[in-house]
Amino acid sequence: MKKIEAIIKPFKLEDVKEALVAAGIEGMTVSEVKGYGRQQGHSELYRGAEYVIEFIPKIKIEIFVSSQEYADLAIKAISESAKTGKIGDGKIFVSSVDHVLRIRTSEEDEEAL
Repeated sequence: MKKIEAIIKPFKLEDVKEALVAAGIEGMTVSEVKGYGRQQGHSELYRGAEYVIEFIPKIKIEIFVSSQEYADLAIKAISESAKTGKIGDGKIFVSSVDHVLRIRTSEEDEEAL
């Protein structure tokens, strides 16, 4: 089992969701997050004063899949649909999951997904 975490630009969320559904990926968790990478934030003007925005608003998507095959499908769907070609497009992290338990039914591992 795999956990896929993707950090993307907020306006790309709907495109990513549609691509994941088309790839057969069911279920995701979405969080609004803030952070920065290489772009190190940016400057803006407000009432004539310049200030630096260090943490950029982003969206974090978390997906759990039962196999490497589904992980590859999800990674491809996310990377193709979230890409703008500009700095700050985001990152995808993949990690192994040892155990899953569905609380309501006590199903475990692949059955719980």
